Amino acid sequence: MSKKTFNLPDLGEGLPDATIVEWYVKEGDTIKLDENLVSMETAKAVVDVPSPVSGKVLKLSGASGDVIITGHMLAEFEMDMSMPQRAEGQDTGHHHGGGHSVGSQDPMPDDRVVASTEGGAIKAEGKPQPEDAGANASAAANAEREDSGTVVGAMQSSDAVRSEAAVSSGGVKAVPAVRATARKLKVDISRVRGTGPDGVVTMADVKAAAADPSLLGPASGGGASRASEPSPHARTGAVETRGVSGEGSSRSTLSQSGKPMRTQPPSVTASGQPEQLKGVRRNMARVMADAHAQVVPTTLVDDADLHAWRGKQDITARLIRAIVHACREVPALNAWFDGKALTRTLHPHVDIGIAVDTEDGLFVPALRNADMLDGKGVRAAIKRLRSQVEDRSIPSSELSGYTISLSNFGMFAGRYATPVVVPPCVAIVGAGKLSHDVVAVIGGIEVHRRMPISLTFDHRACTGGEAARFLAALLDDLSQPN
Repeated sequence: MSKKTFNLPDLGEGLPDATIVEWYVKEGDTIKLDENLVSMETAKAVVDVPSPVSGKVLKLSGASGDVIITGHMLAEFEMDMSMPQRAEGQDTGHHHGGGHSVGSQDPMPDDRVVASTEGGAIKAEGKPQPEDAGANASAAANAEREDSGTVVGAMQSSDAVRSEAAVSSGGVKAVPAVRATARKLKVDISRVRGTGPDGVVTMADVKAAAADPSLLGPASGGGASRASEPSPHARTGAVETRGVSGEGSSRSTLSQSGKPMRTQPPSVTASGQPEQLKGVRRNMARVMADAHAQVVPTTLVDDADLHAWRGKQDITARLIRAIVHACREVPALNAWFDGKALTRTLHPHVDIGIAVDTEDGLFVPALRNADMLDGKGVRAAIKRLRSQVEDRSIPSSELSGYTISLSNFGMFAGRYATPVVVPPCVAIVGAGKLSHDVVAVIGGIEVHRRMPISLTFDHRACTGGEAARFLAALLDDLSQPN
């Protein structure tokens, strides 16, 4: 029998790492070729990684919550040649950045990369950081630039759409995204009654069980699901957090007599544990840093007067219509800009990236052909995109390729902002919270409902005049009665 080291493959997301959600096996187990080995979370989805061989599991790299770098060891097997094996050179469909097939390069036995809890950095266990770590990061960055998808803005990623099949693990049929949601909501998925085809547990089933525990039934398939069992790391963290919070709760600015007192600097008793960014938030951090380094942002602000609106209006649909109108009047902001080649691409169509805030981080799905949709079409499309974002079923192709962005932050709070322009786009519109303002009119004053509008644009690609004319066209459309 021979040993086989399996490296984390490129999961088709164009990102340099992925986070372990759940192992389907443990060390010492026997697994068959193409059976699910581990569930991994990337910036866009939770996907199952199949076993590349049949045999005994010798070593698993990392626990639930650990970050594994693409191309580094994920698992080690002792191959059983009496069981089905993949033919030498047979394509698995996954490739590392260097173009090699999965597992074609076996790293050193100590080449395990996980998220460190010391300072929140990623480190290679068992040896100092080699010089080629920088090269690996550089290669990953190049891979990101050369692809074409995004979660936040234009961070590059594959356009391939991955369909997830509901697989049975522990007697429960559910796609990886549903299992991950069950873990986050602390729902024992083995006790959830599946309402999907063939008893598949759906996202709605898990959320309903989280809201009403009485819907949970007896555990199926041999005990509690691993999805609801915290990892040793999680249990340790919980104990530490309880201890820290107990210490932090004793802090006060008052003495025992209730009089104000001078306290020590907060750093003396400050508490908290570093949290490794994962998945969507990890990608968001990369994208924002990249945008900050590249773009020359400039922001214009003004207020849209909605006093002439008649009846109830769909604010988001009106914003979309106004952006489309402004793009037709001033195409310079419905464009992409290549800062290296100094080329600008004006788009004849309008695909608007809609910022969607979630607990996992920021998604920006694309509302395609916004210039062809009426109000009902816009509302239906946005509802579909939000639903797909919430259950993490949105394909990568829907998270890339938009030509201009919209952030409707005013639904929460805030009047004006400086939204981040993410290349290759050159502009983003921010809509603030509606208010009733006193405005001067001929012969007196009136109270009008107004919407604060912020327009941030890349000054490398647009002139101030073009941006001002775009904003004027947008405000003009918003001021129309309907």
